[in-house]
Amino acid sequence: MHICVLGAGIIGVTSAYRLLKDGHDVTLIDALPQAGEGTSHGNGAQLSYSYVAPLADPSIWHKWPYYLFSAASPLTLRAKADPAQWRWLIKFLGACNAPRVEQTTIELLRLAFFSRDELHKLSSETPFNYAHRAAGKLVMFTDSASLESARKQVAFQAAHGCKQTVITAQQCFDIEPALAASKRQWVGGVYTPSEEAGDCALFCRELVKHMQTQAGFRFMHSTRIHKMHVTNGTLTSVSTTQGELQADAFVLALGSESADFAKQAGFSLALYPLKGYSITVPLDNATTQTAAPQVSITDLSRKIVYARLDNRLRVAGRVEILGMDKRIPQKAIDELKQGVSELFPQCAHFTDDARLSPWAGFRPSTPTGVPVIGPSPVRNLYLNVGQGSLGWTLACGSASLLAAHINKHTLPIDGTPFHYCA
Repeated sequence: MHICVLGAGIIGVTSAYRLLKDGHDVTLIDALPQAGEGTSHGNGAQLSYSYVAPLADPSIWHKWPYYLFSAASPLTLRAKADPAQWRWLIKFLGACNAPRVEQTTIELLRLAFFSRDELHKLSSETPFNYAHRAAGKLVMFTDSASLESARKQVAFQAAHGCKQTVITAQQCFDIEPALAASKRQWVGGVYTPSEEAGDCALFCRELVKHMQTQAGFRFMHSTRIHKMHVTNGTLTSVSTTQGELQADAFVLALGSESADFAKQAGFSLALYPLKGYSITVPLDNATTQTAAPQVSITDLSRKIVYARLDNRLRVAGRVEILGMDKRIPQKAIDELKQGVSELFPQCAHFTDDARLSPWAGFRPSTPTGVPVIGPSPVRNLYLNVGQGSLGWTLACGSASLLAAHINKHTLPIDGTPFHYCA
């Protein structure tokens, strides 16, 4: 069967790999010159298999004024005359209750653990460098109330396969000595030794390079998709800047643009882009390399994550609900630079912002945080969308679940939570 995968971010690339491995002919198409150049390019780099709690949370209700009005808030909402934004927000607020959050966490943990196994399998079958690091993760806290809340979450997740420990600030420093130079007043942290990190964009490029050595694979880069053509409930072709493209089946993996293409095909997707930012700090001398962390770090109060990628430090943060505004305001970059200055001051010798590769990406999120994987209402159009900030973490598992749907095989995990619902 000839399958066309629309979108060459981490979700599309892993989908293409899995389908090619299953014996299909695969065409992968993307508007950008290289795979992984969009939202996958500068993401937080953490593979957070045990830290999947969704943005939708009961605490949103009492923190809402802070999120809306505080200049220090890591979450920004800019209301627009956009019905899609308001529909998403209403569903999002409806998901901010304890039973839904617990169920979402269980569903995402199951997919995350499966995805971890699938990534390890792929890495052993197709070894290549993507700055992979399996050094664990520390989530750091500055107040006792938040740490106690985390203790309850750790206990809940322990019943579902997570191995995490609540530890003191000194124990955090013992695990990651680089934190001892921090200017923050830590009260403790959550340590997850099994967490990993890796360069998502490099992974995409290397995996495409590998697929290009295989018969039956074609990568149509620099090719924009204009329109979907649906006849009698079947997607017959897509119009692109390189002409009409036909296939036996299509996979929609266009990230935050997927909702617009679904609308063309006659159905709706409850997706909205959650904008985030990153910088990548060069560690180009012995001092900075020693001062940078080996373990992945999350500063929970600031919602900033730090991940070591060989001799680079990826620093990412913020959630902005404001549509597809591609600008990178200086304030966002300055916040991330300030974070580095506070946590790892010896790494903070910034002379030129351009060397930090400032990035903004649009994480395609469903209101609950649960992605949509499998058949769509249109025959021969399949969905792999909505992974939000967990795209890198969930990619390989999502691809294998998608492939099982397309191949009509027994699903490797329960796929019910990820079914499309109108």
